[in-house]
Amino acid sequence: MSWKGFQKTVVRTPQTVKARFNMGEISKDAIYIDAERRFQELETETKKLHDESKKYSDSINNILTHQIEFSKACAEIYRPISGRVSDPDSFIQEGNPEGIRACEEYESIVHDLQETLAPELEMIESRVIKPADELLEIIKVVRKTAQKRDHKQLDYDRHRLALKKLQDKKDKTLKDEKALYKAENDVEQATQDYNYFNELLKNELPELFRLEREFIKPLFQSFYYMQLNVFYTLHERMQNIDIGYFDLTLDIEDSFEAKRGTIQAEVEALSITKFKTTGGRRPGVSKYGNKPLAIEAGPGGKKPLAIEEGYKPRPLEVDASKSKYASGKTFTPASEKAGITTEAQKTIEAPPPPYSPASTLSPPGSASLAGIAKSKGPAPPPPKPKPARLSGNPAVETVTALFDYEAQAEGDLSFSTGEVIEIVTRTDNTNEWWIGKIGTRQGQFPGNYVQINH
Repeated sequence: MSWKGFQKTVVRTPQTVKARFNMGEISKDAIYIDAERRFQELETETKKLHDESKKYSDSINNILTHQIEFSKACAEIYRPISGRVSDPDSFIQEGNPEGIRACEEYESIVHDLQETLAPELEMIESRVIKPADELLEIIKVVRKTAQKRDHKQLDYDRHRLALKKLQDKKDKTLKDEKALYKAENDVEQATQDYNYFNELLKNELPELFRLEREFIKPLFQSFYYMQLNVFYTLHERMQNIDIGYFDLTLDIEDSFEAKRGTIQAEVEALSITKFKTTGGRRPGVSKYGNKPLAIEAGPGGKKPLAIEEGYKPRPLEVDASKSKYASGKTFTPASEKAGITTEAQKTIEAPPPPYSPASTLSPPGSASLAGIAKSKGPAPPPPKPKPARLSGNPAVETVTALFDYEAQAEGDLSFSTGEVIEIVTRTDNTNEWWIGKIGTRQGQFPGNYVQINH
């Protein structure tokens, strides 16, 4: 924009704001308003015609290009990855020769098809896209004329308003008389300019619309026949493809199933295809496996702790040099002296050892067990007995999940943090597995993942 054009824009700004918000006296021509609306539609649709024709031509080229690249990708997959020990077929030289040969034949057919369709696509470019582009250039010139007409209308309304203010002024000075004379000349000049561009557009826009209809007819007809040629050529070439690798007598789904065979089941059998992360894991279970480390499934499906199976108390050894009551002998449990095995030992509850003063086993200088117990004060009182239930049906016991847990084995119950679980059976030890249900789902879960609701 030139400096002169910038100055005119600044001067027209107040009147532009008034016209935009329909304030004050604004010149309106109903015939021109209707013609300008139709011209705006013509401008929009011509731009759309140009863009969509270009997209159609490019899409045909892109389809063929993508077909070629797809064939190249399949051929590369069929070829063995030679020299890589990680590939089980790295030393098999033949790869899939039938598939590679089919890809090469298909690529050659698509290349020929691309060359055959090149003239048709060039005709779309020359007979549709280029004329639409030329029409757009004409429309741009007409749009500039319409903008100039709008500017002249702003000047006409602006000078007319200034003249009216001077005419309505009662006591005019000599300066006002000079301004009135100048305003009359400005209004006369603005009227001539506005009428020229307004009448020009009102007379010639309808003629442009008529010529535009005649211009579109051959474009549409050419595009229709060229489109028929493109699709006919595509259909004929693809219908006559004769590659032995494909069985064209079968339906698409049947042919796909025949080629796939059992590959999908074999892929799904690989453990690496089922890798997933979890929000929480069972204690003692590896992050990358579903077998417990120190917990084995016991009879009846219950998973006991490691201490519950095969536990054998370690002999208590006392250094004779550090205790005057020790005789240098090793303490052996009575069950071992009697020859009781570990399995039998599980069914017998051994009585606690007899009380002996803490000083007999404490090294000199260390605090005795009695002293430690005394320092802690008296034992806390036992809890009060729970009141009896008022109703005949016992209340359902529930727990709230503290962490996310995802089932690691069959029969486990998955839940998220904050979910309420109804207890079916549980023990007093939170480090064991409890059984609960959420809705219709029931299973076992770690007790240390939840908190009992009181």
